[in-house]
Amino acid sequence: MIEKKTIAKAETSDPKSKAQIYFYAVGRRKTAVARVRLYSNGSGEIEINEKAMNDYFTRADQAEEAIAPLKLLEKRKDFDFTIRVAGGGLTAQAEAIRHGIARALVEFDGDLRPELKKAGYLRRDARKVERKKPGLRKARRAAQFSKR
Repeated sequence: MIEKKTIAKAETSDPKSKAQIYFYAVGRRKTAVARVRLYSNGSGEIEINEKAMNDYFTRADQAEEAIAPLKLLEKRKDFDFTIRVAGGGLTAQAEAIRHGIARALVEFDGDLRPELKKAGYLRRDARKVERKKPGLRKARRAAQFSKR
């Protein structure tokens, strides 16, 4: 599914004010969903929920996890990203962003797919929290058995 979209910004002082083509992808992890827009003629700027990436993520390892596909391909400064992410915690959001960035890079250039696939960045991690069942304390934890 290749989605190329053109957007126009109203502000004229913004460097992205001209209509630009971007590549769109969605990344998911647990309950976190990241909608990623990749701008091909970029300078390495990553905006998450209208904040700079370093302002959004409080821990450096979460930011590193989010941009892992760019580091793998050594294209950190080649693209700009605008990302909207919701749900889950910050770590799940970082992994959802990683998944979305990898998918957007494949939309941009299909030749990058084998390298990203080998690293495991295109695989959706489907693990979610198991629901609590009736009669149990948690999903699988039962009450302690008492013989008497």
